[in-house]
Amino acid sequence: MTAGAVACAEDKPPEAPASFTHQITGLFSPDRVDDLKETMKHLPEIVLVKVDYERAEATFRYDPAKAFPGAKPDQIVERFDQILRNESNHTFGIKPLCELPADKLTILEIPVGGLDCKGCAFGAYDSIYRLPGVERATVSFKKGQLKAVINPEKVDRVVLETALKQRGVEIKPKSTVSER
Repeated sequence: MTAGAVACAEDKPPEAPASFTHQITGLFSPDRVDDLKETMKHLPEIVLVKVDYERAEATFRYDPAKAFPGAKPDQIVERFDQILRNESNHTFGIKPLCELPADKLTILEIPVGGLDCKGCAFGAYDSIYRLPGVERATVSFKKGQLKAVINPEKVDRVVLETALKQRGVEIKPKSTVSER
């Protein structure tokens, strides 16, 4: 690199923080919003701006160069995911936003039993949210219900129920399906 190139790079003003929206994994119940806020307090280079629980999305403000030094643009989501997972003991993560239009998604509601705490609800959630085609999911141990928003071309009720059963979650009768 020539001396002129170095001077030019040094004269370039630093990027200002910008806002980015990402899908959040681990946001399976409304009380997890507070857990996410608490976790983000430990990541000073990344500011949580707002959380959309219904869409499992959050908007953050950060300077990619400071928050993820050396990361290329296509590595930002992966690096953010790693950092957030580490800080949250692997209960939160980041994934790209759903690109499928809402009218192409299906909502599955599955009554479940045997969940008596937030940890059990997380276990049920954890068994399905990583499956290809699961865009987001919620679990309520109080209501005994799991709700998943899925791409029906990639996953179906049988796959979800099988994953839940393998995790030891009881599937109750009278499951309902509604399309969005």
